[in-house]
Amino acid sequence: MTGTGKTIDERERRLAERLEKLEKLEAEVKDRERALLEKEKKRKQVILRIPSGLWEELSKWADDDLRSINGQIEYLLTKCVRERKKNDR
Repeated sequence: MTGTGKTIDERERRLAERLEKLEKLEAEVKDRERALLEKEKKRKQVILRIPSGLWEELSKWADDDLRSINGQIEYLLTKCVRERKKNDR
């Protein structure tokens, strides 16, 4: 084989190694994503007592945002926690 053939073979080998590494990294990322999704699926139930006026306001807001009241409360709590974390930095 000529020098050019060896160079091409070497490049192909290196590219194959890189591809294998990328595929392993991609598999790791997918595994981490699955684990995070599973963790997010696990939910805790809480009993929440709020004044009826606040309930009505949340209900209207949830309707405007096309969410359930539970989804709206979760959204607002998540938003507040993110804001708090951002401000604590």
